Amino acid sequence: MPRHISTIAALTGSLALAATLTACGGDSAASDEKVVTVYSADGLKGENGDGWYDQVFKDFEKETGIKVKYVEGGSGEMVQRAAREKSNTQADVLVTLPPFIQQADSKGLLQAYEPAGSDKVNGADKSGDGKWTSVVNNYFGFIYNKKEMQEAPQTWEELLDGRFKDKLQYSTPGVAGDGTAVVIKAMHDFGGEEPAMAYLKKLQANNVGPSSSTSKLAPKVDKGEILVANGDVQMNFAQSRSMPNLGIWFPATQGGRPTTFALPYAAGLVNDAPHTENGQKLLDHLLSEKAQKQVSEIGGGFSARSDVKATDANAIELSKILDGVQVFEPDWKDIDTNLQKYVESWKTATGS
Repeated sequence: MPRHISTIAALTGSLALAATLTACGGDSAASDEKVVTVYSADGLKGENGDGWYDQVFKDFEKETGIKVKYVEGGSGEMVQRAAREKSNTQADVLVTLPPFIQQADSKGLLQAYEPAGSDKVNGADKSGDGKWTSVVNNYFGFIYNKKEMQEAPQTWEELLDGRFKDKLQYSTPGVAGDGTAVVIKAMHDFGGEEPAMAYLKKLQANNVGPSSSTSKLAPKVDKGEILVANGDVQMNFAQSRSMPNLGIWFPATQGGRPTTFALPYAAGLVNDAPHTENGQKLLDHLLSEKAQKQVSEIGGGFSARSDVKATDANAIELSKILDGVQVFEPDWKDIDTNLQKYVESWKTATGS
């Protein structure tokens, strides 16, 4: 065999062997990479880089040298993306609102990991098998434009008034966590699926249309483009620092009390995550005492840890927002089981 052909053959063989070794060691190399990818529902990252995520990610990167790659969208959108990538997982940590964190678990997207500090999280705010735990407690709510309206609306029925024609919008149930919460609260307040859908059918006459992201509605309310939208206390309270016309309120049925329910940001370690160890470290950091003390002070939310008692000005103001509001606990098992049915029922009722 001529020498040049022999040399080429040897080189080709060496490259093939190297490629094989690289393929075999790919997972190991990825796991050693100083990066962690977070798929998250919107609301915890500030509009101007001043949110809870902005601070805790900065602290985490400084303490560990691990860079955070952040991907944001609606709760359902993030779960759907992770599900599509199941055979080629990209995310390490998933943060989303109920019932989508339960949905992610039922789809096999999460692996068990109990972060340091999760023993201080109340049982209702975490899964029994360690698949997810709340990192920021929160409550569902609505917002209104304080400049255009002297006081907040009081009831669901009031929103049917003609003055809200094309001045009201809520995010899409089944796609956004807060949008799904509209259906959950309406079903509770009106006493079931059928009367809730009958109401939402009437409300559709005033609704501007769908929105995959709840956070995008607040700027429209602040500017007066619309007068009322759905949201949640943490996100809207944080947004109000740069959007002074936002007011938070909780609808009641005619003659009833205003109600809300807990809608925490829950985090889980993604199954077959490319950087599992880094994901574990980030979850530990999110539940650390330092990060949890920053939840109200910076993020405008409520600490997930029962042993962290916030006393800052934001915490005091947040507690006042919930004064007189009845907090109910949804049947999350039923909602997880029947979510698609309820979403389809909403689509039929509203023609969406």
